[in-house]
Amino acid sequence: MLKSERVRLRKMTIDDAKQYHRWRNDLDVMKTTNPYLDVYTLEETEKFVEKVMLGSPHSKSYIIVDRESNEAIGVTSLIGIDMKNRNAECIIDIGDKDYWGKGYGREAFGLLLAYSFLEMNLHRLNLQVFEFNTAALQLYEKLGFTREGIKREAVYRNGEYFDIVQMSLLKRDYSLDTTRI
Repeated sequence: MLKSERVRLRKMTIDDAKQYHRWRNDLDVMKTTNPYLDVYTLEETEKFVEKVMLGSPHSKSYIIVDRESNEAIGVTSLIGIDMKNRNAECIIDIGDKDYWGKGYGREAFGLLLAYSFLEMNLHRLNLQVFEFNTAALQLYEKLGFTREGIKREAVYRNGEYFDIVQMSLLKRDYSLDTTRI
């Protein structure tokens, strides 16, 4: 279930912290997804991975692996998992810029959606995307996400404020066909 033609998702481990650290400190990678741009020490990243990404019973983090090269190319997560109400927030970062714009993000996110709805039996997924990240907005809409709100001028980049678009996808609106390449 957690593999497709070109990618597979594997559980993130503390051993992935060094790779994640490289992505986390690459401003090109983080500027469209992380509201807090900074330069982190390896120790800070290891603590973040251990406590936030791996240490919470309410999150699941997966490394996106290119099946051909067996290289880690990104990370995708479910956070704030609420099993009573069957909700979670989903996140994706393609950290290896060689894989940008080639459909790997769509493929990996499709796997996460299928797992969330068809295995975990979640009812609702939500995400947040910066308004200037038009490629991500288009992808999420193609996958069936609906815009449901705006956090006005909630992120500050390059001397300007930008909106954060809140989107969601309900299980009844999910289609496995939209996630296939």
